[in-house]
Amino acid sequence: MTKKNSLNRNQLKYLVIIAMLIDHIAWAFVPMESVLGQLMHFIGRLTGPTMAYFVAEGYYYTRDVKKYALRLGIFALISWIPFVYFEFGTLPIRIVNGDVVTSRGIQLNMANEGINIIFYPWFGVLYTLFLGLMAIWLWDKGKCPKWCKVIGIIVLCALSIFGDWAVFDVLFCLFLFCYRDNVKDKWTAFCIVTAVCCMDILFVKPFWKEIWMLGIFMVPIFIQFLYNGESGSKNSFHKWFFYIFYPAHLLILGILKWMVFK
Repeated sequence: MTKKNSLNRNQLKYLVIIAMLIDHIAWAFVPMESVLGQLMHFIGRLTGPTMAYFVAEGYYYTRDVKKYALRLGIFALISWIPFVYFEFGTLPIRIVNGDVVTSRGIQLNMANEGINIIFYPWFGVLYTLFLGLMAIWLWDKGKCPKWCKVIGIIVLCALSIFGDWAVFDVLFCLFLFCYRDNVKDKWTAFCIVTAVCCMDILFVKPFWKEIWMLGIFMVPIFIQFLYNGESGSKNSFHKWFFYIFYPAHLLILGILKWMVFK
């Protein structure tokens, strides 16, 4: 990183938090097919990969990986209810009488009781970032053969299908850490993963409905030309703001989406 770049880590995080808010507002209220919807989602593609970048940086700089992982894990769990409510307008676990048709929940039938339990095992991006941190930790400190580490990372990617930015944020975290000191290799690996992420564009007609995905390619430019490599203020407010803001804004948008405007 060069010192001529203008933004520190805290400032960059606030920018991607704004991008995330724009993206989630679009998911809740703006039609995907509209120009405004495409633009808002394009901007929102900055958030997941940039947060993966900061997880890789956080692992490198933290003095206690266990505390870092515990913090991510706890807030991933806290975010479960707000995320499910934002996405589906329901709590993660529902008990209902009679059969319910649902394509996203897992339905458990209680024999001879006429009662069904609907379980929504979907989590937000903090869950995926937690798995990304686990992938870095395994690769860097795991005391097992490399083939065993690869299998472990595949398992973590499989578990991430229950989270936002599934698979890709796990790989972003890992590659951004592994190639941290090599700018060319780091962003080449990032762009290869992104290209796979954007392959939907080839199969969706009309293709422009998925053009927003290309916003991910803005991340290397965003970080490389804005981030100065400095952390900014050490005030604990900056550390905790995202963890609190993430579930809080999902809950507020969920209430607006399902109780006010539906």
